[in-house]
Amino acid sequence: MAKTSRSRWSRYRVWKPLGLMVLAGLTPSDWQTSIVDENLGVPDYQSLPRPDLVGITAFTSQANRAYDIAAHFRARGVPVVMGGIHATMCKDEARQRVESVVTREAEGVWPQVLIDAAQGCLQPLYEGGLADISKVRPARHDLLPPDYALGAIQTTRGCPLSCSFCSVTAFNGARYRQRPIADVVEEFRSIREKRVFVVDDNLIGTTPPQIDRAKELFQAMVEANLHEHWVAQTTINFADDEELLTLAAKAGCAGVFIGFESPSPEGLAEIGKKFNLARARDFPASVRRIRRHKMMVVGSFMIGLDVDRRGIGRHVARTASDYGVDNLNVSFLTPLPGTRLWDQMKAQERIPLGRFPEDWKYYTLMHPVARYEGFSLEGVIEEMTTCNRSFYSLPRIAGRMAGSICHQRSPLFSLVHNLSSRRNSRLLTRAYADFKREQGERFLETPAVQAGSR
Repeated sequence: MAKTSRSRWSRYRVWKPLGLMVLAGLTPSDWQTSIVDENLGVPDYQSLPRPDLVGITAFTSQANRAYDIAAHFRARGVPVVMGGIHATMCKDEARQRVESVVTREAEGVWPQVLIDAAQGCLQPLYEGGLADISKVRPARHDLLPPDYALGAIQTTRGCPLSCSFCSVTAFNGARYRQRPIADVVEEFRSIREKRVFVVDDNLIGTTPPQIDRAKELFQAMVEANLHEHWVAQTTINFADDEELLTLAAKAGCAGVFIGFESPSPEGLAEIGKKFNLARARDFPASVRRIRRHKMMVVGSFMIGLDVDRRGIGRHVARTASDYGVDNLNVSFLTPLPGTRLWDQMKAQERIPLGRFPEDWKYYTLMHPVARYEGFSLEGVIEEMTTCNRSFYSLPRIAGRMAGSICHQRSPLFSLVHNLSSRRNSRLLTRAYADFKREQGERFLETPAVQAGSR
């Protein structure tokens, strides 16, 4: 819900609110439906026609803005339903601020929500559970303006990996579920944008049958001759199967986002990323195999693990460069509600930014919200700044662009992402000064410890 900067780079860093688009596709034709995405700008809600029902979805960092919007419409007598990952993980908090909360995946209960809303008898809570996505209708791509650089589509849900910092398994379940391939191809045809973000948390899965299904999907996309380029999130095993890589490239894959998370085996073990520890994997060789098919690789890492020590920022930047990734996404280890990491840090009283809901605005992954074992607040921010400054130095960007041009890996797209990331990291560096001034004392407070004897 939060409005982002309206710079020329921003449209490359936001994607469509696919959850709302899917529910719009499930809404009967006797409801007139529209979608407002505040990532593109905040409208004058007072001047808009008064709706009969408002549905809101938000990530945790957007919760405050979601509650503000809900308060505005409720003051006008409009009932508000809230769903999505934050409302699911903090349903008691959300229920105090809206008429009704829908937890987990809404497809199974949305028709009943609309019936109850029309009859004026909304229930305070609808438990959505896990949807049968083989029956999910295509998203309404026609309801949004052509202001996005990327379209969006989802082909699978669920993740069995259950990493300690990630809430995907808690929200979408551990069972890997796939939409029918014909439905995916047909929805691809309805997307106007020529570049598409496949929002699946793990596009190809982890088991042989799941990977075979991914091959079938890519082959169907090739045969459909879609003329679209797409990027997706996947695990490092994407690099293990040459047939898979060949089909993905033919189907239009321009790049993949891979969670490396930590440069050390100890770090991977700490966060439960056991999949990356398997088979004594050679990460640089895996990245090279992907890039040989003219696909970019964006690598994700985190700073602030208990095993991290001074110098981790430079170590992450050097590791990402050694792996050969085209772009780096680095974040602070962030305890999000619903994760094992949240439970652990909360029990250890390591979450100083815990005045909710007002503090949710800092849970962007780009702000340090916890006490990190090896660092002061100043220290962990310095590691983040050093990492970005090193990886996104102009000489390193120029080197990556030369490689992209030489190997014909979407050099313009890569350049836009590198310059956008460089700009955002510099803006964050300036924002950290204000953050330290406004919130620094809260990180210095010593958690209360109950005295006792054995």
